[in-house]
Amino acid sequence: MTRPLRRCVFFDRDGVVNRSPGDGYVLSPGAFHLNPGIMEALRFIRERHYLAIVVTSQKCVGKGLITGETLEKIHDQMAGLLRAGGEAFDAIYCHTGSGGPEDYPAKPDPGMILAATERFAIDLGQSWIIGDADRDIEMGIAAGLAGMIRIRGEKAVTVPATHTLGSTAEIPRFLRLILSF
Repeated sequence: MTRPLRRCVFFDRDGVVNRSPGDGYVLSPGAFHLNPGIMEALRFIRERHYLAIVVTSQKCVGKGLITGETLEKIHDQMAGLLRAGGEAFDAIYCHTGSGGPEDYPAKPDPGMILAATERFAIDLGQSWIIGDADRDIEMGIAAGLAGMIRIRGEKAVTVPATHTLGSTAEIPRFLRLILSF
């Protein structure tokens, strides 16, 4: 028997879920701070019965700047902050550059999205990605997502997104417009 397909909003981490570390990385749990609008966006996504999944590149592990255990602690910090507001992500898919068995291909390869699709039976044609970099938008295009939302920030833009927002605080209002069915 075939499972019904589910809709999903994929989130890039740094610069979308949490404050951008600029050209560097979030290297400790204390350096992780949720961006405005994320909690409200997750709440709305749940109301619409969408999944919410993080797809992130954390090459700081492969570069030896932090360990895999520290990355887990950073993600635990994220989960704790979200849990305090009654929210959570359904899963986190991560490229670390470590080459280990749990390492997914780097963006813009859609491997993280495709792995989530297989696990959760996601309808890519009714799913979205929110990112702040060309590689996020390219990953969404390569996966065949319905739309790509760019958060305007510090990064150069050469790949057009379906929609562009000025900040993460605009995400909840925008999701209400596009996911209002």
